Amino acid sequence: MPKLAIIRERRQAQHYIEDLGTGVKLEMVLIPGGSFMMGSPEDEEGHSSAESPQHSVTIKPFFMGQYPVTQAQWQAVASLPKIKQQLKPIPSNFKGTDRPVENISWDDAVEFCDRLTRKTKRKYRLPSEAEWEYACRAGTSTPFHFGETITTDLANYDGNYTYGDAPKGVYREETTPVGNFGVANAFGLYDMHGNVREWCMDNWHENYKGAPTDGSAWLIDNDNNSFRLLRGGSWLFYPANCRSASRDNYDADFRIDYIGFRVACAGAWTQ
Repeated sequence: MPKLAIIRERRQAQHYIEDLGTGVKLEMVLIPGGSFMMGSPEDEEGHSSAESPQHSVTIKPFFMGQYPVTQAQWQAVASLPKIKQQLKPIPSNFKGTDRPVENISWDDAVEFCDRLTRKTKRKYRLPSEAEWEYACRAGTSTPFHFGETITTDLANYDGNYTYGDAPKGVYREETTPVGNFGVANAFGLYDMHGNVREWCMDNWHENYKGAPTDGSAWLIDNDNNSFRLLRGGSWLFYPANCRSASRDNYDADFRIDYIGFRVACAGAWTQ
């Protein structure tokens, strides 16, 4: 078997820490601005027409959560006063303060960001789909930020299935603590492939024809499309669904135990 093309490194990144109270911290990492090719080439294993056409996108600098939002972070923010809707303090199926929160709808995630914004006076939000993919790739063009393939000692997905030349691995059938694998990308982000799928701000579009090229969220100004973007694969999904370019969608009020999110913050360095 040929040697797998996987890069496994620990990275240091420019970041700040948001104090959520009672010892709970939120680690935010600076994502530098730049341009990249969004989507996947047609010959990439697992490619979908939804990932075409590939197109150049320019991203402005922003901060992103180093990990998916944890259950401890969720509880801290869910205890803050309501803005538009109630939040369950313990919504997750797989319990653990350092595991990612799941069973979270897009609407829930937006409420979390709004409460966090009011508490901190910094503008927290969901990342745009373009920001998410740019942050995940961290300068790479391979299917995964660590290389051409993926194994279950690098990420949490259904190891009964393989990608490329990788062997079968473990199927854990549940979430794992954030950062559990110790594998960050070049921007210092963890768990971008697998564990939980992550909500993005955008409405769903079936392909990239007409997509914005400035990194902004691709929104629809009516109620005819309530479906929102998901990125990042999950503990339940095949490895091909964990690729940097893989995309999915659900209705904004949908909740299930393989969907969570991470936050973005633009302009935090000016505060």
